[in-house]
Amino acid sequence: MADEQVSLDPEDWDKFRTLAHRMVDDALNEIRTIREKSVYVMPPTEIKRRLLDEPVPMEGQGEDAVYDQFLHDVFPYRNGNISPHFYGWVMGNGFPLAAMSDMLAATMDPHMAGLNQSPRFVEEKVIDWFRELMGFPVGTTGLLLSGGSMANMTGLAVARYVKAGYDIKSEGLWNSPVQTIYCTVETHSWLKKSVEVMGMGTRCLRAVPMNSDYEMDVEALRKMVREDRANGMHPIAVIGTAGTVNTGATDDLNAIADVCKEENLWFHVDGAFGALVAISQKLKHIVRGMERADSVGFDLHKWMYLPFECACLLVRDGEAHDKTFVNTATYLQVFDRGVMAGGTPFSGRGLELTRGFKALKAWMSLKAYGFDRFAHLIERNVAQAQELKSFAQAAGLEVVAPVPLNIVCFRFVASGKSLEELNELNQEILYLLQERGLAVPSSTIIDGKFCLRAAIVNHRTRSEDLQRLVTSVNEIGRELESTYKK
Repeated sequence: MADEQVSLDPEDWDKFRTLAHRMVDDALNEIRTIREKSVYVMPPTEIKRRLLDEPVPMEGQGEDAVYDQFLHDVFPYRNGNISPHFYGWVMGNGFPLAAMSDMLAATMDPHMAGLNQSPRFVEEKVIDWFRELMGFPVGTTGLLLSGGSMANMTGLAVARYVKAGYDIKSEGLWNSPVQTIYCTVETHSWLKKSVEVMGMGTRCLRAVPMNSDYEMDVEALRKMVREDRANGMHPIAVIGTAGTVNTGATDDLNAIADVCKEENLWFHVDGAFGALVAISQKLKHIVRGMERADSVGFDLHKWMYLPFECACLLVRDGEAHDKTFVNTATYLQVFDRGVMAGGTPFSGRGLELTRGFKALKAWMSLKAYGFDRFAHLIERNVAQAQELKSFAQAAGLEVVAPVPLNIVCFRFVASGKSLEELNELNQEILYLLQERGLAVPSSTIIDGKFCLRAAIVNHRTRSEDLQRLVTSVNEIGRELESTYKK
């Protein structure tokens, strides 16, 4: 074959079409039968060894052979998040249309810095839909990113640019006072990582006390800000949370907005999953005040059920958003006509120049099913959390934290056992639930108690699945109970 004829397109298009149809059939069959399968299958040692010890493949083995290996070595052994029995962490679970949308997006393979192209307009529309439903004004800008960590850090970067009090883009942090940021110990770890990588250091973080419902104590916040300012620090931002990771608690966002207005602080809401209750008329009161935030980050691959990855950032002050990241280069010059008409606006709203077409799966799914269906599913997950709480209590399990949203923290209890023994017992229950493929909850520690944590964010989960989780916990707990003695 002549060199100019070598490419990565199939040599035999009909043969590849047959393989592609097989891939689609296998994928859809997997989703269709997911309820019948174990939620988690632990990778055998031989599979791990085969995947990790394989030498560099200098010569290709062909499309059919590599797909066969995928089916045998890769497909069966994932963490299980698409299953209705997965409750560990808040993870997307996908659905067929969104999966096919990702295939179409990869086929188009557009560069999403902006440009004069339809994918740009699709992303702008998706962002605008969420702007409207979140209650943000016209002029708000947004960006789709890989996940909540990047969305939230990007919002924090805008906050620092606006509230630093000097040209931080030119001057950096060389001569600045400590720029303080206020949060609680329940704030997600993205914040600690962000201030570390942004050069601010963790000493800038001020942990505000919480009330008994694990919500920020707003009066304590107000006092801390004023004391820090009097001590020569420079407060710049407050991070409120809509749906904490541990318990699903939501801070009093309206009250925090009041403090930020009084003290001239940036108000950012980490709404990774909780912000999306705003699309529900029944639940939007939970995040009342979020519409007053300066910025909010949330994940569409969490409580909008999309496949990984797709997060959204909204920034009320679009001009400030653009100024935070604006950069110029001759190779990105804007023209009135052609591909560069309209420029590359998305590249000026975050760190990334190159991004994939994340918006297509959101656009197609929202148009196909409507926001009302997604709102209904979110409402059902919240109701299921209350149902799980009731099932657990009726079965003699201890619910160890309030259940304000969609997360239930509970544990197996047995009389005559110490806290340490119960913690060990519940940890072993967690292992066996997962290793036996029965269910995948995660865990947390609340008031010193190791407990199982069930985050209900799956559109496939039913009441019978929740009852099965409770029954499995009790059965394994009784099986193990006699082995855990002082």
